[in-house]
Amino acid sequence: MAKLTEFYLVLVAGVLSIFLTVTLSENLQLVYQWTQLSSSSKNDPSQNVLFSASTAAVGENEFNAYGNLPMGVTHHKGFLYVTIPRRRPGIPATLNVIDMSRNPSVNNPTLDPYPNLLVNTLRNDFSADSKRIVSVYRTQVDRCDRLWFVDTGYLEYPGDAGRQVQRPALWVIDLTINRSVRRFEIPPEMVEFGYGIPNIEVDVADYDCGRAYAYLPDYEWRRLYVYSLTEDRMWRFEHNYFSFEPRYGDFNVAGQQFTWYDGIFSVAVGGRWENSATERTVYLHAMASVSEIAVSNRVLQNETLAQLGNGVYGRAFNHLGARGPNTQSSSHAYDPQTGTLFYAEVNRNAIGCWNTRTQFSPENHGIVHLDNEEMIYPADLRIDSTGDLWVISNRLPIWIYSELNRTDVNYRIWRQSASRAIAGTICA
Repeated sequence: MAKLTEFYLVLVAGVLSIFLTVTLSENLQLVYQWTQLSSSSKNDPSQNVLFSASTAAVGENEFNAYGNLPMGVTHHKGFLYVTIPRRRPGIPATLNVIDMSRNPSVNNPTLDPYPNLLVNTLRNDFSADSKRIVSVYRTQVDRCDRLWFVDTGYLEYPGDAGRQVQRPALWVIDLTINRSVRRFEIPPEMVEFGYGIPNIEVDVADYDCGRAYAYLPDYEWRRLYVYSLTEDRMWRFEHNYFSFEPRYGDFNVAGQQFTWYDGIFSVAVGGRWENSATERTVYLHAMASVSEIAVSNRVLQNETLAQLGNGVYGRAFNHLGARGPNTQSSSHAYDPQTGTLFYAEVNRNAIGCWNTRTQFSPENHGIVHLDNEEMIYPADLRIDSTGDLWVISNRLPIWIYSELNRTDVNYRIWRQSASRAIAGTICA
């Protein structure tokens, strides 16, 4: 009888062990999806609804469903902020919000222009207007309920139709009142055109919302711009590490083979240093690269050091190593609870991970989600204040070099808690 009881205990323990492995090691969960983004139409009730009924393409041809390709996603307190850069005409709003409480279905959630339609509407003559937003790629929300983003000010229309409508500008919107609290126009001495600024990372002090810095990578000119909210000033860093790696400029995504030369593309603020209340490691990498670079945030926040030049601050940037083959990444983000850095790996249609407590080497990098059918080109990756990982995939290379199947699901938003995502991987 004792042996039988022992047998059942072992059996139950084994079953529980399997159950825990299955439930804790979970792929990312699908939240929303679209075949293509469409405008609401009273004449065609079967048409997918993207924008609310009051939204229309004002002064910029007609609505262009195929041109509306979502690029960035940020979650904050039940709202998703989704960006649609103006790379084609016919885009009503470049910055949008999804109220998740009003969109329980996974299919075709409604986007509302944020903060409103007027701010997102181009003037008929394409003249500059500091109260309007031209084109946004990605956003971030800080711990003080503020939405940060760069308006590139640039229309990336094909051929000779592209134009710089207005100076690129850094925006800060207070989400508690849905109003802009800062707009900083990036000066010409920093950069001539804004289309090379695809991303943003915000570094806020734990004790003071006013002590905040924004790090803006520029893949075109291979520079890193740093903005101080307190001083309302910007400076820049230049370094060879910000360039692309020629060996890793070749991409193969969903049968599309192409070469990109994108330099520094993503920045992620990591964990705090021991015995320091403010110093943190900042991670950065180029898109056409498999390497990761690290630098102290104290270096980046030192305008005087930046002005002294690369010969003075060059050694402060450390090459950590390579992630491994085919690990080119768009966005990456750090989770403070697990100490893990997550990568949106565009060449592998995957989300990769590295536990920053371990040595930076290929064997210490894992994959938390890989899907060559549904997660084609993860374009953006963010971690919210509750420790949830958010990803948007959009099949961008097919959109650029071939043509999307308009009846397939092309755009998806995913989520998973960071701790569940890494369970059972080398990153745990």
